[in-house]
Amino acid sequence: EARLVETHGTLGLCASGDEAYLAMRGLRTLSIRLKRHQESATEIAAWLKSRPEVARVLYPPLHDDPGHALWKRDFTGACGLFGVVLKPVSDRAVAFMVDGLEHFGLGYSWGGFESLIVAGHMPRSFPPKLEGPMLRLHIGLEDVGDLKADLASGFERLHAAA
Repeated sequence: EARLVETHGTLGLCASGDEAYLAMRGLRTLSIRLKRHQESATEIAAWLKSRPEVARVLYPPLHDDPGHALWKRDFTGACGLFGVVLKPVSDRAVAFMVDGLEHFGLGYSWGGFESLIVAGHMPRSFPPKLEGPMLRLHIGLEDVGDLKADLASGFERLHAAA
């Protein structure tokens, strides 16, 4: 514990007053934002499951997800983060799909108000074996119809590049 305290002090790890203010300000609307993230993500995840390019969707709030019972037991809600496993397709085709998206940014900063997407690469030893490439999505506060249309155009680019 002493080494941790020393490292903390040496690196100057502390929150500024501005950072604390922003965190406190964000907490006031957190519950309503998380509810919107979950509602939008659930709708988009269900829509993605119906797409012929998708092998499976990894989102425990969906009733038929293998982790749903654990999620239901341990959580009262969800965020907008989930995975989509595509059917086998080249990395090039995935890049064409993702690079042309207009409403999704590329990135790992999950939990913000904007929608994000990134191609995920799981280690080969990670169970279960994935059918194809994986995408990680964070569904933000944008209009669900706009996000679906953006992903649909991405799937068109995926097909064109395949």
